[in-house]
Amino acid sequence: MINRKQLISLAKQSLIIAFITFGMTEAVFRIYGLINPTFIFYDSSYNRYRGKPLSPNYDGQLNSQGFQGPEFTQEKPANTYRILSIGDSFTFGVLPVQYNYNSRIERQLNRQLAAQGKQFQVINMGIPGIGPRDYLAILNNEGIKLNPDMVMVSIFIGNDTLEAEIAMEQKRDWYTYSHVLSFFNYVVQVQKKYEGEVYGPNATYDDDKPSLAADKFLEIQTGRAAIFVKDQPEALRAFNNQVEYIKQIKKICDSRNIKLLVVLIPDETQVNPELQQQVVANAQVSPENFDIGLPNRLFTEVFTQENINYLDLLDGFLMASKEENLYKPRDTHWNIAGNRVASRLITPKIIEQIQP
Repeated sequence: MINRKQLISLAKQSLIIAFITFGMTEAVFRIYGLINPTFIFYDSSYNRYRGKPLSPNYDGQLNSQGFQGPEFTQEKPANTYRILSIGDSFTFGVLPVQYNYNSRIERQLNRQLAAQGKQFQVINMGIPGIGPRDYLAILNNEGIKLNPDMVMVSIFIGNDTLEAEIAMEQKRDWYTYSHVLSFFNYVVQVQKKYEGEVYGPNATYDDDKPSLAADKFLEIQTGRAAIFVKDQPEALRAFNNQVEYIKQIKKICDSRNIKLLVVLIPDETQVNPELQQQVVANAQVSPENFDIGLPNRLFTEVFTQENINYLDLLDGFLMASKEENLYKPRDTHWNIAGNRVASRLITPKIIEQIQP
């Protein structure tokens, strides 16, 4: 029988072993995080969400830069018109690369402009989970050296202003100071949020399969409702702050004679009437104060003043959504049809800028 002295000694030994194990695991995770940045562990760089180079992705793999799409060289091939596509998870794509709107645009350009005798290359530089500040950083750090002829920046109405601003200002959660605790938090959150298969190396894409639990999906969409509510000073301040990064991108492109096209990607709440009603009810907002076109008009006003070429996809998506669903069920992103419609709308705008 273990006496009290032995019990205390055993408890001390167990505590020491636990601390040593925790410390060693923390060190291993930190080394791993330095070698392979991942969104699981805190990192202020956009590389936190970047794909792992050459990692499997649905029925293909990412390129050696961790982006969707084929390999590309820093030096632009001769007789090539190069377009950099910068954005978040919409740009990166949550579906096989051949269905991504960037891949479709590249195919359409090469087919429709074949008579010009040029090769059109669209380099997908999308990274999930980033925002306007990161778009500017990607262009500065990696994009300019690729000598692009055009930069296309895709702004997601849902979270590229208010959420991006909040992410910049919010304090770190206490558990993020430990890689071990961050890992366990990630495991818990995945179990709570996701109903379908999580995007990743071994995922099988199903265009009709919901990705998020119903309550989590509605929570995300409701959290974005503030950008559509009239007279919201916080949302307006966030918009003004974030749009400054787009203005900086414009200055960089102008200084190097690079064409710029900004694409406004609609949030599903703007396109799906049924979801819109659920969001309004859940957010406890009066319908007359809920304006789905508000952020688009704000962007349009700024882009007009700054002489920034842009394309607002909202009207096109509203029309196309009458015929088919354009968003993956309970996911927030476009499905195959949504990417197809986007490429159909964007390609003519690009051609308009390319042709004299």
